[in-house]
Amino acid sequence: MEELYQQLVLISQGSQVAFNGFISRFSNTLYCHAYGILGCREMAEEVVSDAFLEAWRMRKKLTQLQNVRAWLTRIVYNKSVDYLRRERNYTKQISVEHFGMGDFAFPDMQTPADTLISAEELAAINAAIDTLPPKCKYVFFLAKVEKMPYQDIANMLGIALATVNYHVGLAVQTLRQLLRRRTKPAAGALKNE
Repeated sequence: MEELYQQLVLISQGSQVAFNGFISRFSNTLYCHAYGILGCREMAEEVVSDAFLEAWRMRKKLTQLQNVRAWLTRIVYNKSVDYLRRERNYTKQISVEHFGMGDFAFPDMQTPADTLISAEELAAINAAIDTLPPKCKYVFFLAKVEKMPYQDIANMLGIALATVNYHVGLAVQTLRQLLRRRTKPAAGALKNE
């Protein structure tokens, strides 16, 4: 956190080097959000570029933000929705289901815990995640992978905090059930050997 704050201070002073580091820090995550919403690589790249342009314009105020990641994610979300509205001439409010979130992909994450998970287990987890309803999957991604506070997710998506809790709870319960079913036969097979 302190490192990010120092980076923001340098950016507010106009440092291009610090801003390039800032872009490197957040670009993959923001691209995943934009691509998950838009389903098009070129549009997602454009939206992310626009978000960073907005960040550069607001550079003097970045240190005042409580959660820069949530702020950037909100910009990407809003710009993606605006893009869809322009492209598809939507006149009604767009919900997450319209964003093609069924194709939303969780990025490959490399953490020490990941190295302990076999490729087969990781495939089972990803398959279980793919069974989640699109909106539930997106909320779960924001909460558990992006580690966004639930209130920020609610504000970003324009839903109640209780709805965020519901989606995360449903996702965890569904994943737990699917993964338990997957491991039970393997445990039974060991007893028979």
